[in-house]
Amino acid sequence: MEEDLNFITELEQEISELMKRSTEVEQLSLSEDHLHLLQSFPSLKAAELKRVQQYAEDVTLDPDTANPYLILSNDGKQVHDSDVRKNLPDNSERFSHCVIVLGKQSFSSGRFYFEVQVKGKTDWDLGVARESINRKGEITLSPDDGYWTIWLRNGNEYEALADPRLSLSLKSQPEKVGVFVDHEEGLVSFYDVAAAALIYSFTGCSFTEKLYPFFCPYPNDGGKNSAPLIICPVNPTA
Repeated sequence: MEEDLNFITELEQEISELMKRSTEVEQLSLSEDHLHLLQSFPSLKAAELKRVQQYAEDVTLDPDTANPYLILSNDGKQVHDSDVRKNLPDNSERFSHCVIVLGKQSFSSGRFYFEVQVKGKTDWDLGVARESINRKGEITLSPDDGYWTIWLRNGNEYEALADPRLSLSLKSQPEKVGVFVDHEEGLVSFYDVAAAALIYSFTGCSFTEKLYPFFCPYPNDGGKNSAPLIICPVNPTA
């Protein structure tokens, strides 16, 4: 009899907990705070990352856009900064001042996703840029100027380059960053792949032209930031 009562009590506690969680989910979904919703439930985070990973594209770097100080690998998957400026033609596509390179592939509709290894770096910028961006002289990274990016500075300072800039507080330092774009939804999202965690989303964006993957390995800082940015094959989260 006592065992039956204990079993009933445990069941009641489980039912109570489930009802509480159900209420929390309902409240979060009604609030439309999807970032909070995703961060509240680990299983949802993994499912969301897996969902966007299905839109993975094979991205390679475009040498015609690369700043002359950048070294690109032969397969177009890695880039790092050097101390030597190569003698390259100053074509209209090339970034003349900032150590930036774009992807070869452009996207003008639908959804796309790619992943970049940032392990071992103290500074980097990642995101997407519209085709008509200024590529000469000093550049301002902001949506108004055609850039939807996040960056790392000094090894632990993460920011979303929104207007105004937003400091990001991350639970762990990403070693691989996923970038997802939904053209029709006006969405650019960044993920910590290993943690299956959403880092930041630009929402309500207006995309009126082609978008290109954007990479800035940042100056190598005397070797401290010499590790390359590496475009990785996407292995969907289990």
